[in-house]
Amino acid sequence: MKRKSMRKTRTLPGPRARKLIGKDSLYLSKSYTRVYPLVVDRGKGVWLWDVDGNRFMDFNAGIAVCATGHSHPRVVAALQEQVSRFLHMSGTDFYYVQEIRLAEKLAEIAPGKAAKRVFLCNSGTEAVEAALKLTRYHTRRSQAIAFYGAFHGRTMGALSLTASKAVQRRHFSPLLPGVTHVPYADCRHCCYNLTYPGCDFACVNFIEEVVFKKSAPPDDVAAIFVEPIQGEGGYIIPPEGYHNRLKKLAEKYGILFVADEVQSGMGRTGKMFAIEHWNVVPDVITVAKGIASGMPLGAVISRAPLMQWEPGSHGNTFGGNPVSCVAALETISLLQGGLVRNAERVGNFLIESLREIEARHHSLGSIRGRGLMIGMDIVTHPGSKRGSSSLRNKLVEICFENGLLILPCGEGAVRFSPPLVVTKKEAELALEIFEDSLAELEKGKHKFLTKPSRVETLI
Repeated sequence: MKRKSMRKTRTLPGPRARKLIGKDSLYLSKSYTRVYPLVVDRGKGVWLWDVDGNRFMDFNAGIAVCATGHSHPRVVAALQEQVSRFLHMSGTDFYYVQEIRLAEKLAEIAPGKAAKRVFLCNSGTEAVEAALKLTRYHTRRSQAIAFYGAFHGRTMGALSLTASKAVQRRHFSPLLPGVTHVPYADCRHCCYNLTYPGCDFACVNFIEEVVFKKSAPPDDVAAIFVEPIQGEGGYIIPPEGYHNRLKKLAEKYGILFVADEVQSGMGRTGKMFAIEHWNVVPDVITVAKGIASGMPLGAVISRAPLMQWEPGSHGNTFGGNPVSCVAALETISLLQGGLVRNAERVGNFLIESLREIEARHHSLGSIRGRGLMIGMDIVTHPGSKRGSSSLRNKLVEICFENGLLILPCGEGAVRFSPPLVVTKKEAELALEIFEDSLAELEKGKHKFLTKPSRVETLI
């Protein structure tokens, strides 16, 4: 099979997709970001088909959500069984076994041996909002530390912690007071012009030596909110020892350490939670995205003594929905049954292969990743430490035209975040399409590829 057989229409989007996109432009909020004109019809595993029958390899997994791939049969079966029993009764106000079982499982798999409690909600943003309220409630402190490049969500509290892109905050001030942002440990672009490890974590020392002394007294700071690996900020992986030093600083002043695992958690990095790569036990963890294979669900997991707020102090209507809970239970079973190990194995293969591709293509810059959370800069010339957003955006478009779905992140980077079910053979095909797309970008030729590929054997 030639790769062009992935296309059923001469151009993208096809006629049915164009018609639906026209309706979308009339009725949907203009705040939605549309990276490319994909109108999804169905999916299976790492594959998606649009409404015109065009086939795509999905290497963004619904923004790292579809951990077990599209419509995994075990997840679908669990959903069907639960839907036939009941759809909703509000886990905030009533008891049901699905919610209790999921809370027990999350408490079991979260880092640390101490007893834990769980609050269930609908999304990552809601999980961050709940964690923000919880840390304030428990400590009776009003301030928080967050990081430049961080994305924690778009509701007003979570947005106050977010500092990823100016557009996300523009025209929404005043936001929640008492949030101080500090530089993240991005050693490619050190704010202090230092080099690890000789820097002795100047970015952490800055918090104690400057922020605590001049603007945010530590006894007023409830929590430090940090992504173990920054997601929207560019898939930035801090150096060894960074989170350990940050946790030590928090403990010194009685500040709670909150790990935002919304994008990095649930097996994506080759461990159930990314913070485990640093052997750090957070006080609070927020999760969502990959937790329920595409069903809306978020969770806050904390040490049991922290989550002792009085009844009615926090809750929601749909959080802990039984349908989402059974999807999460089946997802976790699949993760523990081999998908976390697969993320590590295939992720290592992808990173090694991308470094080989880097040697052949001047536009591919810094490559970084853990498991199936992989980022790379698209640069104007070899050795550049800054990605080009214009080149990156064009590459994302070319990959889409050639049948590979990827997403941007950071200032000039792209990310690979495929479903955790991806096989090595599927990864090889994705790399083939990606490298050919890089070649098109570098030559300035953006026609559809027709060279033979191995699609047929992978479907």
